Amino acid sequence: MNNEFGLSCVLFDLDGTLLNTAPDLTTALNKALVHFHYPEVAVDFITPYISYGAAVMIETALEQDVSDALKAEILEWLLNYYENHIADFTQLYAGMSELLIILEAKGIPWGVITNKRERMTHPLMHALDLTRRSACIICGDTTAYSKPHPEPMLTACRQIDVSPEECLYIGDARHDITAGKAANMKTLAATWGYLKPDDNPQDWGADALINHPNEIIDWITNQTHALN
Repeated sequence: MNNEFGLSCVLFDLDGTLLNTAPDLTTALNKALVHFHYPEVAVDFITPYISYGAAVMIETALEQDVSDALKAEILEWLLNYYENHIADFTQLYAGMSELLIILEAKGIPWGVITNKRERMTHPLMHALDLTRRSACIICGDTTAYSKPHPEPMLTACRQIDVSPEECLYIGDARHDITAGKAANMKTLAATWGYLKPDDNPQDWGADALINHPNEIIDWITNQTHALN
């Protein structure tokens, strides 16, 4: 690490930050709803809830009293379908591929910290040929706690052997920024992600808001000189 800002690694949330997983997740949800004789939901309606997990997506889509047992059954059906179609349409957001290439060229490791389960995260990363490139992949069930708790962030730092203060974390939900700040990381709020209508990312306490992945490169350049 040879820069005045002390940037040793860049860490990303997965869904809605590094990857646009909405097409595959919303398809899996609607397939599950139809299977259990419920109407499909509009993609634009359900996408803002992706960051909160499949269970929240189901509860939001049903909009009615459904037993916990049935919700669990729908969830398992959804996850099974999603496993078999995990990367049909999912891809890196525009600008992310270029960012990862620049980080790798400069010797700055990058990794993923997500609340997505290992069961889904590892196959998805592998399908997109990202596993071998990432310095760490911390999932929602990798540690005893998930975001907004800082433990996933600290676990990532231990795996990469870097100090949290030297890391940058980027996410599209309040719990991402809360977790990063609790671990003493620099944080960026990604406004292109799965924001709900009542979300106010300017109130999350991030070091900056970014509206496009290309702005990450500019921010790192301005703050660290690591990409000069």
